[in-house]
Amino acid sequence: MSTSRAVAWEGFFNTRDLGGLPTKSGATTRHGAFFRAADLRFVTETGWAQARECGVRTVIDLRNADEIRPTETPLTAQAGSAQFAAASEGPATPAGVDRIEVPLDDIDDIGFWRHVNRERLNGSPLYYPVFLQRKAERCAAVIKAIARTDPGGVLFHCGAGRDRTGLVALLLLALADVEPQAIAADYIMSAEGLKALFAAMGTADQGPSIQAALADRGTTAEEAVIATLDGFDVERYLLSAGVTSDELGTVRDRMIERA
Repeated sequence: MSTSRAVAWEGFFNTRDLGGLPTKSGATTRHGAFFRAADLRFVTETGWAQARECGVRTVIDLRNADEIRPTETPLTAQAGSAQFAAASEGPATPAGVDRIEVPLDDIDDIGFWRHVNRERLNGSPLYYPVFLQRKAERCAAVIKAIARTDPGGVLFHCGAGRDRTGLVALLLLALADVEPQAIAADYIMSAEGLKALFAAMGTADQGPSIQAALADRGTTAEEAVIATLDGFDVERYLLSAGVTSDELGTVRDRMIERA
Protein backbone atom coordinates (compact mmCIF):
# COMPACT_ATOMS: atom_id res chain seq x y z
CA MET A 1 0.00 0.00 0.00
CA SER A 2 1.26 3.48 -0.82
CA THR A 3 1.96 5.81 2.08
CA SER A 4 0.73 8.76 -0.01
CA ARG A 5 -2.43 8.89 2.12
CA ALA A 6 -0.38 10.04 5.10
CA VAL A 7 -0.70 13.75 5.82
CA ALA A 8 1.97 16.01 7.25
CA TRP A 9 -0.04 18.81 8.81
CA GLU A 10 2.02 20.57 11.48
CA GLY A 11 1.66 18.92 14.89
CA PHE A 12 -0.46 16.00 13.69
CA PHE A 13 0.85 12.49 14.31
CA ASN A 14 -0.09 9.13 12.81
CA THR A 15 -2.59 10.89 10.58
CA ARG A 16 -3.85 9.73 7.22
CA ASP A 17 -6.71 10.01 4.75
CA LEU A 18 -8.95 6.95 4.40
CA GLY A 19 -9.43 7.77 0.72
CA GLY A 20 -8.02 5.91 -2.24
CA LEU A 21 -8.53 2.38 -0.90
CA PRO A 22 -9.87 -0.34 -3.21
CA THR A 23 -13.32 -1.86 -2.67
CA LYS A 24 -14.42 -5.33 -3.71
CA SER A 25 -16.63 -3.81 -6.41
CA GLY A 26 -13.73 -2.00 -8.07
CA ALA A 27 -14.54 1.45 -6.67
CA THR A 28 -12.31 3.40 -4.29
CA THR A 29 -12.89 5.26 -1.07
CA ARG A 30 -13.27 9.01 -1.31
CA HIS A 31 -10.33 11.29 -0.50
CA GLY A 32 -11.02 14.01 2.04
CA ALA A 33 -14.07 12.37 3.60
CA PHE A 34 -12.50 10.69 6.64
CA PHE A 35 -9.15 11.11 8.35
CA ARG A 36 -7.73 9.11 11.24
CA ALA A 37 -5.25 10.58 13.70
CA ALA A 38 -3.57 10.35 17.09
CA ASP A 39 -3.62 12.75 20.06
CA LEU A 40 -3.97 16.34 18.83
CA ARG A 41 -2.20 18.13 21.70
CA PHE A 42 0.76 19.14 19.53
CA VAL A 43 -1.26 20.60 16.65
CA THR A 44 -0.28 24.16 15.84
CA GLU A 45 -2.29 27.00 14.37
CA THR A 46 -0.60 26.24 11.07
CA GLY A 47 -1.54 22.58 11.38
CA TRP A 48 -5.19 23.40 11.95
CA ALA A 49 -5.13 25.74 8.95
CA GLN A 50 -3.71 22.92 6.84
CA ALA A 51 -6.41 20.53 8.06
CA ARG A 52 -9.10 23.08 7.29
CA GLU A 53 -7.64 23.62 3.82
CA CYS A 54 -7.93 19.86 3.23
CA GLY A 55 -11.60 19.95 4.19
CA VAL A 56 -11.69 18.91 7.86
CA ARG A 57 -14.82 20.35 9.46
CA THR A 58 -15.49 17.94 12.34
CA VAL A 59 -13.25 16.27 14.92
CA ILE A 60 -14.56 13.22 16.78
CA ASP A 61 -12.63 12.44 19.97
CA LEU A 62 -12.89 8.76 20.90
CA ARG A 63 -11.04 9.10 24.21
CA ASN A 64 -12.39 8.78 27.72
CA ALA A 65 -13.20 11.91 29.73
CA ASP A 66 -10.15 11.52 31.97
CA GLU A 67 -7.86 11.37 28.93
CA ILE A 68 -9.30 14.63 27.66
CA ARG A 69 -9.26 16.64 30.92
CA PRO A 70 -7.33 16.03 34.14
CA THR A 71 -9.41 14.36 36.84
CA GLU A 72 -8.98 13.06 40.36
CA THR A 73 -10.40 9.67 39.35
CA PRO A 74 -8.36 8.40 36.38
CA LEU A 75 -10.39 5.32 35.48
CA THR A 76 -8.50 4.92 32.22
CA ALA A 77 -5.20 4.50 34.05
CA GLN A 78 -6.77 2.12 36.55
CA ALA A 79 -8.11 -0.11 33.82
CA GLY A 80 -5.04 0.30 31.63
CA SER A 81 -7.00 0.74 28.44
CA ALA A 82 -4.98 3.61 26.96
CA GLN A 83 -1.57 5.28 26.94
CA PHE A 84 -1.51 9.04 27.51
CA ALA A 85 -2.57 11.24 30.43
CA ALA A 86 -4.73 14.27 29.72
CA ALA A 87 -3.03 17.46 28.58
CA SER A 88 -3.30 20.14 31.23
CA GLU A 89 -4.73 22.73 28.84
CA GLY A 90 -7.54 20.47 27.61
CA PRO A 91 -8.80 20.09 24.03
CA ALA A 92 -9.16 22.91 21.53
CA THR A 93 -10.20 23.24 17.91
CA PRO A 94 -10.25 26.40 15.79
CA ALA A 95 -13.30 28.29 14.62
CA GLY A 96 -15.01 26.45 11.81
CA VAL A 97 -14.15 22.97 13.13
CA ASP A 98 -16.77 21.24 15.27
CA ARG A 99 -15.62 18.94 18.04
CA ILE A 100 -17.61 15.95 19.33
CA GLU A 101 -16.70 13.58 22.16
CA VAL A 102 -17.87 9.99 21.67
CA PRO A 103 -15.91 7.80 24.14
CA LEU A 104 -15.54 4.33 22.69
CA ASP A 105 -13.98 2.33 25.53
CA ASP A 106 -16.81 2.03 28.08
CA ILE A 107 -14.16 2.58 30.73
CA ASP A 108 -16.63 2.04 33.57
CA ASP A 109 -16.43 -1.66 32.74
CA ILE A 110 -13.06 -2.03 34.45
CA GLY A 111 -13.48 -5.80 34.66
CA PHE A 112 -13.62 -6.02 30.88
CA TRP A 113 -10.41 -4.03 30.48
CA ARG A 114 -8.60 -5.99 33.15
CA HIS A 115 -9.48 -9.13 31.21
CA VAL A 116 -8.20 -7.57 27.98
CA ASN A 117 -4.91 -6.62 29.63
CA ARG A 118 -4.54 -9.90 31.54
CA GLU A 119 -4.83 -11.78 28.25
CA ARG A 120 -2.37 -9.38 26.57
CA LEU A 121 -4.91 -8.37 23.94
CA ASN A 122 -4.61 -4.61 24.37
CA GLY A 123 -2.57 -2.54 21.94
CA SER A 124 -3.27 -4.84 19.00
CA PRO A 125 -6.17 -6.09 16.87
CA LEU A 126 -6.30 -9.13 19.14
CA TYR A 127 -8.83 -7.26 21.28
CA TYR A 128 -11.11 -6.35 18.38
CA PRO A 129 -13.24 -9.53 18.29
CA VAL A 130 -14.02 -9.48 22.01
CA PHE A 131 -14.68 -5.74 21.95
CA LEU A 132 -16.99 -6.02 18.95
CA GLN A 133 -18.86 -8.82 20.70
CA ARG A 134 -19.22 -7.06 24.05
CA LYS A 135 -19.41 -3.38 23.12
CA ALA A 136 -21.57 -3.17 20.01
CA GLU A 137 -23.53 -0.19 21.36
CA ARG A 138 -20.31 1.81 21.74
CA CYS A 139 -19.34 1.11 18.14
CA ALA A 140 -22.83 2.05 17.01
CA ALA A 141 -22.67 5.36 18.89
CA VAL A 142 -19.59 6.41 16.92
CA ILE A 143 -21.08 5.49 13.55
CA LYS A 144 -24.32 7.32 14.41
CA ALA A 145 -22.33 10.41 15.42
CA ILE A 146 -20.40 10.31 12.15
CA ALA A 147 -23.63 10.00 10.15
CA ARG A 148 -24.98 13.14 11.83
CA THR A 149 -21.98 15.38 11.21
CA ASP A 150 -22.27 18.41 8.97
CA PRO A 151 -20.83 18.28 5.44
CA GLY A 152 -17.06 18.26 5.20
CA GLY A 153 -14.21 16.03 6.24
CA VAL A 154 -14.42 14.14 9.52
CA LEU A 155 -11.25 13.49 11.52
CA PHE A 156 -11.51 10.92 14.32
CA HIS A 157 -8.81 10.16 16.85
CA CYS A 158 -7.94 8.59 20.18
CA GLY A 159 -4.57 8.64 21.98
CA ALA A 160 -2.17 6.74 19.78
CA GLY A 161 -4.57 6.72 16.84
CA ARG A 162 -4.02 3.00 16.48
CA ASP A 163 -6.54 0.84 18.34
CA ARG A 164 -9.79 2.70 18.99
CA THR A 165 -9.18 4.79 15.91
CA GLY A 166 -8.21 1.63 14.05
CA LEU A 167 -11.43 -0.10 15.07
CA VAL A 168 -13.56 2.79 13.83
CA ALA A 169 -11.54 2.85 10.61
CA LEU A 170 -12.15 -0.90 10.25
CA LEU A 171 -15.90 -0.40 10.63
CA LEU A 172 -15.98 2.46 8.12
CA LEU A 173 -13.84 0.67 5.57
CA ALA A 174 -15.74 -2.59 5.98
CA LEU A 175 -18.98 -0.67 5.46
CA ALA A 176 -17.50 0.63 2.21
CA ASP A 177 -16.64 -2.99 1.29
CA VAL A 178 -12.91 -2.27 1.15
CA GLU A 179 -10.69 -5.30 0.56
CA PRO A 180 -9.66 -6.89 3.90
CA GLN A 181 -5.97 -6.78 2.94
CA ALA A 182 -6.24 -3.02 2.40
CA ILE A 183 -7.94 -2.55 5.78
CA ALA A 184 -5.17 -4.54 7.44
CA ALA A 185 -2.47 -2.60 5.60
CA ASP A 186 -4.02 0.65 6.79
CA TYR A 187 -3.90 -0.58 10.39
CA ILE A 188 -0.23 -1.57 10.30
CA MET A 189 0.81 1.83 8.95
CA SER A 190 0.44 3.06 12.54
CA ALA A 191 3.49 1.06 13.68
CA GLU A 192 5.76 3.46 11.81
CA GLY A 193 3.49 6.50 12.19
CA LEU A 194 3.57 6.28 15.98
CA LYS A 195 7.33 6.41 16.48
CA ALA A 196 7.44 10.20 16.26
CA LEU A 197 4.49 10.59 18.64
CA PHE A 198 6.02 8.34 21.29
CA ALA A 199 9.24 10.35 21.00
CA ALA A 200 7.34 13.63 21.38
CA MET A 201 5.51 12.25 24.43
CA GLY A 202 8.75 11.01 25.96
CA THR A 203 7.53 7.41 26.16
CA ALA A 204 8.92 4.15 24.83
CA ASP A 205 7.75 2.79 21.50
CA GLN A 206 5.16 0.09 22.21
CA GLY A 207 5.85 -1.66 18.92
CA PRO A 208 8.29 -4.36 20.10
CA SER A 209 6.13 -5.49 23.04
CA ILE A 210 3.02 -5.61 20.84
CA GLN A 211 4.83 -7.63 18.20
CA ALA A 212 6.00 -10.03 20.92
CA ALA A 213 2.44 -10.51 22.19
CA LEU A 214 1.25 -11.22 18.65
CA ALA A 215 4.14 -13.60 18.00
CA ASP A 216 3.35 -15.51 21.19
CA ARG A 217 -0.05 -16.24 19.68
CA GLY A 218 1.44 -17.20 16.35
CA THR A 219 0.03 -14.25 14.43
CA THR A 220 0.73 -10.73 13.18
CA ALA A 221 -1.22 -7.49 13.29
CA GLU A 222 -2.14 -7.93 9.62
CA GLU A 223 -3.38 -11.48 10.19
CA ALA A 224 -5.33 -10.42 13.30
CA VAL A 225 -7.18 -7.69 11.37
CA ILE A 226 -8.03 -10.07 8.55
CA ALA A 227 -9.21 -12.67 11.08
CA THR A 228 -11.48 -10.04 12.66
CA LEU A 229 -13.04 -9.33 9.29
CA ASP A 230 -13.49 -12.99 8.32
CA GLY A 231 -17.23 -13.63 8.30
CA PHE A 232 -17.97 -10.23 9.84
CA ASP A 233 -21.18 -8.74 8.43
CA VAL A 234 -20.67 -5.10 9.36
CA GLU A 235 -24.07 -3.92 8.14
CA ARG A 236 -26.00 -6.54 10.11
CA TYR A 237 -23.80 -5.88 13.14
CA LEU A 238 -24.41 -2.13 13.15
CA LEU A 239 -28.12 -2.43 12.40
CA SER A 240 -28.50 -4.83 15.31
CA ALA A 241 -26.64 -2.36 17.53
CA GLY A 242 -29.04 0.50 16.73
CA VAL A 243 -27.65 2.25 13.66
CA THR A 244 -30.45 2.96 11.19
CA SER A 245 -30.43 2.04 7.51
CA ASP A 246 -30.46 5.75 6.63
CA GLU A 247 -27.43 6.40 8.83
CA LEU A 248 -25.53 3.51 7.25
CA GLY A 249 -26.43 4.83 3.82
CA THR A 250 -25.23 8.31 4.71
CA VAL A 251 -21.86 7.05 5.92
CA ARG A 252 -21.42 4.71 2.97
CA ASP A 253 -22.25 7.47 0.48
CA ARG A 254 -19.61 9.70 2.06
CA MET A 255 -17.06 6.89 1.89
CA ILE A 256 -17.39 5.80 -1.73
CA GLU A 257 -16.00 7.68 -4.71
CA ARG A 258 -18.72 7.61 -7.35
CA ALA A 259 -17.86 7.47 -11.03
